[in-house]
Amino acid sequence: MSGGLSAFDLVIFDWAGTMVDFGCRAPVAAMAEVFARRDVTLGEAVIRADMGKGKGDHVRAILARPEVIAAWTAAQGSAPGEADAETMMEELGPLMRDAAAEAAELIPGAADAVAALRAAGLKVASSTGYTREMMAPVLARAAAQGYQPDHLVCAGETPAGRPSPLMIYRACADLGVWPFARVVKVDDAEAGIQEGRAAGCFTVGVVASGNAVGLSLAAFEALQPEHRATLVAEAAARLAGAGADLVIDTVADLPAALSESRQGHA
Repeated sequence: MSGGLSAFDLVIFDWAGTMVDFGCRAPVAAMAEVFARRDVTLGEAVIRADMGKGKGDHVRAILARPEVIAAWTAAQGSAPGEADAETMMEELGPLMRDAAAEAAELIPGAADAVAALRAAGLKVASSTGYTREMMAPVLARAAAQGYQPDHLVCAGETPAGRPSPLMIYRACADLGVWPFARVVKVDDAEAGIQEGRAAGCFTVGVVASGNAVGLSLAAFEALQPEHRATLVAEAAARLAGAGADLVIDTVADLPAALSESRQGHA
C-alpha cells in the first residue's frame, strides 16, 4: 500500500463549496428564487439536503418532498408534475448562471493547492451539478484567478449524475487515467462523496467551505471559535458518514493531507 501524492494520478474537484463560492451560497439563492416565483417558500435546509446532484435532479428531489408537495398544492391548486420541473429548469438556468458568476471567487488557497498538485505530476479535473450554461461565467472568472482544470464534466452530460459515478468515468476516460484507486474525488456534498465511492476513488470531504456548514467566508470567520468547531465537526461527521476517506477544512489543506495519507480504503 503506497502513500502520499505518488499514490495518485488525478484529482477531480467539485466546484461550488469546494473550489469557489465559500459556503456554497449561490445554488441556494437561485433555487429559492425559482420556487418563490410560484409562491412556495423553501427553507435553506430543504434546498441543501440534495445539494451536489445535477440541478434537474435537485429540482425533482425537492418537488418530491411531502412538505413541498403540500405547499405547492396550496399555492398552485394541484400537485407539481414533470412539466413544472422542466419549466423551472428553464428559468433556473439564467438564475443559477448569474448567481454562480457572482459567487465565483476562489476558496482561499485553492489556486496554490492546484499548483502544488500539478507540480507533483497530478492531473486536475472537475465536475459539477451546474449545467454547461451555468458554468460559462464561472470558468472565465476562475481562469482569471488562476484556476483552469484540465477537464470539466457538467450536469446533463452523462446518462446519470451524482451520486452515480458516470461523471468520474467520463473524466478518467477522456484523460486516460486508471485505475480508479489512483483517482481522488474532492467534494463538499454527500452526493459527491457517494459518487467517488461508487467509482472506487479515494474520497476527500471538504467541510469548512462547503454545503454542510453553508456560511460565507465572512460569516464563518465571525463565529465564536467554539461554535465554528462544532459546525465543522458536524459537517465532517456527515461527509464521513457518506464514505469520505479523508476530511479537510478547505482545499488549501489538500496537498499536505494527501502527502500524509496512506492510500487504501474499504
